Amino acid sequence: MDRRTFVKSSAISGAGLAVNGSNLFKGMGSFLLNEQEPVSLNGNRFVTFCIMIRTTPWEVSRDIKLHPRDESAWHTLDGVRWMREAFAKNNPDGRLTWGFTLNALEDKRKNYVEIRNYAAECQRKYGDEVSYFPGYFPAMYLPRERINREMTEAIETITDFVGNGYRPQAIMGGFLSANNLQYLAEKEKIHTAHAVIWSQSNIDGGGADGSPSYPFYPSTEHFCKPAQNDKDFIDCVNLDGWTMDFICARRSGASDHEITGYNSRRGVGPIETYIGWGLDLGHREVMHTQSIHFDKGYELNGFGWVTNIWEAQLVYEFGKELVCNALEMWVTGTKKRWPDTRFVTFGEYGNIWRNQHKNNDKWNYRFEERGSGLGDSYNNLEIKWFMNKEFRLALLRDWHQNTPEMVIDFTRYDLTAKEPADPSPEHPDKNWSLINEINQKGLRAQDKPRLIKELDKKAKELIAGYYPGLMV
Repeated sequence: MDRRTFVKSSAISGAGLAVNGSNLFKGMGSFLLNEQEPVSLNGNRFVTFCIMIRTTPWEVSRDIKLHPRDESAWHTLDGVRWMREAFAKNNPDGRLTWGFTLNALEDKRKNYVEIRNYAAECQRKYGDEVSYFPGYFPAMYLPRERINREMTEAIETITDFVGNGYRPQAIMGGFLSANNLQYLAEKEKIHTAHAVIWSQSNIDGGGADGSPSYPFYPSTEHFCKPAQNDKDFIDCVNLDGWTMDFICARRSGASDHEITGYNSRRGVGPIETYIGWGLDLGHREVMHTQSIHFDKGYELNGFGWVTNIWEAQLVYEFGKELVCNALEMWVTGTKKRWPDTRFVTFGEYGNIWRNQHKNNDKWNYRFEERGSGLGDSYNNLEIKWFMNKEFRLALLRDWHQNTPEMVIDFTRYDLTAKEPADPSPEHPDKNWSLINEINQKGLRAQDKPRLIKELDKKAKELIAGYYPGLMV
């Protein structure tokens, strides 16, 4: 029985993924693509992809909208169907996650009803995940209790319109506080959330920096900090939302999306690549970014993961031909270059990772990149990232000039961290970053790059404990 047949039969029987993802994982050692084939984290390449449904840009909640543009008419059944079909064109077994804002879940207009029904149909047919997107950076604008309450309301709404007792296995969260993640795990029994945008700073109206870019269990102290032990452990795998070009991401903010500007979230995002640069150059940058994870990253970490979110209104805003051709080009190019790539939902991937990692003790992520030479991904620069439970470290050098490796980021997770107090729409708090000794963005005087030997004694001891070769 092939994977697609298994998903369909599960939907019919009501016993597996396509009806209720939680059933699939109960008592199982790993996710089953079919009855004989367990999937482990190591030895595999994964893509998680989300189509986002909203009513306005920067929509935080029902009554909190940070941008006046009304996009309700830009969301049509044809538009989302075109995107889903482009995704499936040369990827028939691929599954994706649908992320609905609260307004998009509750809107009674015909187009939103049709889109919700279509997402439910795709859940039954393909095993897609139907999930909730708690707005853009809700932790910056809303009290924790309100976010928790609205997550419960949204999950109940999803269960009602998908039917058969379905519940998502992940929440598409933007930024969610440690309290929100703990609530998901303990009250809603959801153990995966896209709850961070790695290296986001001064873009999209706010942001945070300081987390690992790959999955981790967050600390009760701060959503960007990995839990250090059982006492500060939250059993909710924190997933990134966008895979970024590390050379671009070392900067803060963005000037524009064109190739002559800079954008710290350049990578696999459609606006930052295909729409800003066109299909040819955009695709080169997307494939370059993926190669960081699927080639050298796969070699260093034993697995690879790329994650991506496309908003549904893009089809109207930039045209079906550009957006759907770009989506088809990305998915097809990925399958052609890395045929073993598995396109899975956020919830599936979180559970696969969670099955292998019971805590943060054994993960140790490493990445190496030389810039693509396109735009602000400068091809004379080489960056290396080291991320583990106790710290993250970045080294940058000009490999054309063979300059020494300079530390541009050293964020310690063994230090006490604290999140801001509850904000409100009237008094938002955008300072959610976890930044200490040196930060790659160079936002402060102390962020000046330096040699490893110039760090303090404790920093050098921490680094030597994990990577003694760096101290030579």
